[in-house]
Amino acid sequence: MRLEDLQDPAEIKGYSKKELLELSKDIRSFLIERLSVTGGHLGPNLGVVELTVALHYLFDSPKDKFIWDVGHQAYVHKILTGRANQFDTLRKFKGLCGFPKRNESEHDVWETGHSSTSLSAAMGMAAARDIKGTDESVVAVIGDGALTGGMAFEALNHIGHEQTDLIVILNDNEMSIAPNVGALHSVLGRLRTAGKYNRAKDEIESFIKKIPAVGGKLASTAEKFKDSMKYMVIPGVFFEELGFTYLGPVDGHDMDDLMDTLKYAKKTKGPVLIHLLTKKGKGYEPAENDAKGTWHGLGPYKIESGEVVTKPGPPSYSGVFAKTLIKKAKADKRIVGITAAMPGGTKLDAFGAEFPDRMFDVGIAEQHATTMAGGMATQGLKPVFAVYSTFLQRGYDQLVHDICRQNLNVVFAIDRAGLVGADGETHQGVFDIAYLRHLPNMTILNPKDENELQNMLHTALEYNDGPIAVRYPRGNGYGVEMDEEFKTLPIGKWETLHEGTDGCILTFGTMIPVAEEAVKALEAEGLSVRIVNANSVKPMDVELLNKLAEEKIPVMTIEETALQGGFGSAVLEHFNVYGYHEVEVRRLGIPDEYIEHGDVPKLLDEIGLNAETVISQLLELVPAKQKRA
Repeated sequence: MRLEDLQDPAEIKGYSKKELLELSKDIRSFLIERLSVTGGHLGPNLGVVELTVALHYLFDSPKDKFIWDVGHQAYVHKILTGRANQFDTLRKFKGLCGFPKRNESEHDVWETGHSSTSLSAAMGMAAARDIKGTDESVVAVIGDGALTGGMAFEALNHIGHEQTDLIVILNDNEMSIAPNVGALHSVLGRLRTAGKYNRAKDEIESFIKKIPAVGGKLASTAEKFKDSMKYMVIPGVFFEELGFTYLGPVDGHDMDDLMDTLKYAKKTKGPVLIHLLTKKGKGYEPAENDAKGTWHGLGPYKIESGEVVTKPGPPSYSGVFAKTLIKKAKADKRIVGITAAMPGGTKLDAFGAEFPDRMFDVGIAEQHATTMAGGMATQGLKPVFAVYSTFLQRGYDQLVHDICRQNLNVVFAIDRAGLVGADGETHQGVFDIAYLRHLPNMTILNPKDENELQNMLHTALEYNDGPIAVRYPRGNGYGVEMDEEFKTLPIGKWETLHEGTDGCILTFGTMIPVAEEAVKALEAEGLSVRIVNANSVKPMDVELLNKLAEEKIPVMTIEETALQGGFGSAVLEHFNVYGYHEVEVRRLGIPDEYIEHGDVPKLLDEIGLNAETVISQLLELVPAKQKRA
């Protein structure tokens, strides 16, 4: 059967073991072939093929609930639930989502994208099941990297306390996006060396019980003995101390072992944790041998050679950030770098190679990273927390309570600010201005290009009046000339890029080229429009804004961020506070909705963040001003 013809996972329930193994082989080939064209999360999915097949063979989705932590390993689940024929559109505009999506299939019962949420969601579903009196199974699949997130520990603690019937599958591939850190990683390492302890325990128990007459009593005594022995055999017994029945380690690519363990877990009362050992990238040599995280998620590649298809171009914003930070750190030993399990993505791995003692990867723990940076700042260091915009959301309370309230000198290098494209709603970095702007003591800067980024980071590291955020987009810069010596930029003083008298566009970052394209076209219409690089969202350029109001020039704000609470809102608030109630303001930005996945240019066109919209809006705005004149 072609995978594209598979519409219901129930269709595989009659398969023989041989057929299940063939199915697994076909799925691997399918993923390697299709993702070579579309890109996507190849490594994680190749590692869970047998697991996903076994789950759908033994359980009944969607009645039984599968919750995939992070969700980048759910492609196999999508194939088995009737979506193989959509894989040509994977992560494309209006196409198949790269993560579980509830409105995409009834089999996707929980939407993910950020890590460490699966166990809490599973507990919620299991509690609802018990209240309603139904009998479905709830299974959460979480990776060893995601298990380092604090929210996962909170859920483990609660599940163990409640003794809720659910299954947690710990997919331990020892290869997250970045090397795992923390004490838990060491615990898992010791558990891996424990081998077949639980299987041996069950075999001994079965043998003892078969002894005539005394078997039952001996088994009871032996149980106590075995339970004491396990503390010697398996150091820590971490999960059993939390109230879970621990099964493992289990070979995640051995179908027999998998099936036996899942069947046992399914009939066990209370919470069960299956410790599954898998190989990330299983079945494709370049992905199996990946030590840098390249094959975790990537663009198109050549199947035969494993060569990733890349286009030459200007340096990336992340690369410029890292290069600048290294240069600054050579001259200032107080500078330290912090990442939450994303050294490669933020390019802080280069900083860590240069300054290993001043680089801290805290794992998936943005809250901890934020407050730790604050602690460092109180002792005179200059911490730089490099973090994706969408992940900094997880440290919001720490920003409010620990950083801004104490006015600590922490630099937040906010990567992936704005739309990021293929990863979609969970990763679009469009909310940071709204959740940072209202915080007292916070300063927010936005570079227009890679040269301004290096000078802006230099400025931020020289700034000593509280927390400061430098936000920059995903992808490459424009290839502009780079200053050899850093320049300190005036904070709160904007740059006029293009003079004009009929109207004014206030914008920053990626929207400046859009404004320039529109203004050039408007000149042919006889309109003179000013462009201002509002590179400091907070503080704003009060003098410039007041001058605009006094000149009675209509104003348009353009931002690749959420309109509600964003930069345009700040401009409106300014005119209100200063009593300039007659100023006409039009705002363009991200509407009040979540933006799905797709190529960024297509997404921008879809929501009207393009030159055509700017032109039409200004043609409406400027004549209105001229009529009043």
